[in-house]
Amino acid sequence: MLSTIFLLTTLLTAEPVVSESTTDEQGIRTHRVTSEFQSGETLLRVLMPEKIEPNAKLKTLYILPVEANSENRYGDGLLEAKRLDLANKYRLICVAPTFSHLPWYADHPIDKTIRQEAYFLEVVIPAIEKHYSAINEQSGRLLVGFSKSGYGAWSLLLRHPDQFSKAAAWDAPLMKTAPDQFGMGSIYGTSENFAGYRLDQLLRERTELLRAKSESQPGVRLIHFGFDNFRDHHERAEALLNELEIPHSYIDGPKRPHTWHSGWLAEAVELLVDGV
Repeated sequence: MLSTIFLLTTLLTAEPVVSESTTDEQGIRTHRVTSEFQSGETLLRVLMPEKIEPNAKLKTLYILPVEANSENRYGDGLLEAKRLDLANKYRLICVAPTFSHLPWYADHPIDKTIRQEAYFLEVVIPAIEKHYSAINEQSGRLLVGFSKSGYGAWSLLLRHPDQFSKAAAWDAPLMKTAPDQFGMGSIYGTSENFAGYRLDQLLRERTELLRAKSESQPGVRLIHFGFDNFRDHHERAEALLNELEIPHSYIDGPKRPHTWHSGWLAEAVELLVDGV
């Protein structure tokens, strides 16, 4: 009897639970989420345009965090989007998820509560596309981040090119070849697991796909620029992109502080939305 109850409880709790949203004084909506892929409760924060035409479908800008939970030592990406009025200016659904561990957007090979990639793909995106008028295909999903979340934006697109349209990374350690800094080890778990997330290898594997153009996905899909801490990574990434002849957009500078609020986000979103 006890084993039956345990099995039923396990089955019932395996599905993620996403609450209805509450809205704060700044117009930011917050959903509370529980998922087997994260430890404890996480949040989905959403900023919508003030006016939406009936039956309109909007693109979603995923503003990827660089810190665990709701920590904000490097600022708040969604508040910066609010300050810049990005949702209204570009008619975007702006989304900022939280993660229970330092976000590198990877799945740990053993620890089920550090499955950040699975959480993003299987919980965050479906929740947004269920609750909001989001375009539920590749063309409607944009990724932006800096530092580790810039790395995550590129790795998500390169590992799942059918799921995302474009990704922009600012001041990110794009050319890391081992999980030996910045809290990477506890998220990737092993060097073997990290190998599947190495951007230099993924760029080589996806070269032909990234060169291809179609009516639904023309031109540039990868954007990178900087700098503060990681100019050398961007310079090496730029050399590799040029060697592989992958269409992309790159801007070197100006130097800015390594935070959400130093002025780079407006440029990143303009490149994502208006393109080149």
